[in-house]
Amino acid sequence: MSQHGVALEISGLTKRYGDVTALAGVDLSVAPGEFITFLGPSGSGKTTTLNAIAGFIEPDEGTIDLDGRSITGVPPWKRDIGVVFQNYSLFPHMKVSSNVAFPLRQRRVPKREMAKKVDEVLEIVGLSHLADRYPRQLSGGQQQRVALARALVFGPKLLLLDEPLGALDKRLREGLQLEIKRIHREVGVTFVFVTHDQDEALVMSDRIAVFNEGHLEQVATSQELYEHPETLFAAQFLGDSNVIHGTLESRGDRHALRVGDRAFEVMDPRGAAPGSEAAIMIRPEDLVVRPVDRESPVDHDGKTTPAEVTEVIYLGGRRRIVLSALGQEFIADEMSSVHDHKPGDSVVVTWSMGQARLVSTD
Repeated sequence: MSQHGVALEISGLTKRYGDVTALAGVDLSVAPGEFITFLGPSGSGKTTTLNAIAGFIEPDEGTIDLDGRSITGVPPWKRDIGVVFQNYSLFPHMKVSSNVAFPLRQRRVPKREMAKKVDEVLEIVGLSHLADRYPRQLSGGQQQRVALARALVFGPKLLLLDEPLGALDKRLREGLQLEIKRIHREVGVTFVFVTHDQDEALVMSDRIAVFNEGHLEQVATSQELYEHPETLFAAQFLGDSNVIHGTLESRGDRHALRVGDRAFEVMDPRGAAPGSEAAIMIRPEDLVVRPVDRESPVDHDGKTTPAEVTEVIYLGGRRRIVLSALGQEFIADEMSSVHDHKPGDSVVVTWSMGQARLVSTD
């Protein structure tokens, strides 16, 4: 049942509800066959964008093109887009096979072809052995896979998934994340996935589009977004982070962030002007915490600051160290066997200049 996804192009998408702007000129290009995730908090615009793509709402401005043709203003049932919702929306009186076949019956597909397509898609989602069961006889994860099969069976080139794993427990959700990735690779359809779960986005996506207050903050691969966030919001929303605020200053061909009487060198000012407010972000795993009574070797581009341990959280193979430094709280993650830090210990915190990413605070 291998298919080919299509390109999705969104230009200037704007939606207002009275005085509230839900979308403020969103521009986004999605490649054929890509798995892109819309990530953001409630009210950020991610679901509004998905609903506009599906045709459930009409934008006030902007266009949506699918496979090179405009679908702006086209009714939902004529867009030929598959949609999977969080609540499954299965028919309780129909068996699994009948639920999956429903879109084909609506399209008047011949019975023999219908049976073949249903068998194919149930094989893909791993539910062939449950074709004769009713939804009430299935687990939550199995019901979600039935909903996924129903959305794929008619051969859409684009599949929209609106927080489809939100109602499942953690272990089942993690298993289905990998299942959905496998299905995406197998069928080749363009997937647009909506979630507020950052771990889910990191695990599943080719790229992540971070939404905030109706705007796109950044669109990048999981690795790029985690290691090189462009804005403070993106840095803090995706993964844990330590943020140091200050004023950017120039030192010839080098730059530094001034924080009181301290100055921390930064690698790339990204066009920020000297004297402007800025911030650097350091991930917890990039901080090295050492006892203050031991010489702390630091690379030539390293940075160091004294700190005090305020809490130690045991997390199995690793520990989270909560620290007080520079008048704020820091968090560092390290292997449990590295040091035996205790609350109240005076320590030295070190990171390299390459691990301190300058981010926009606008």
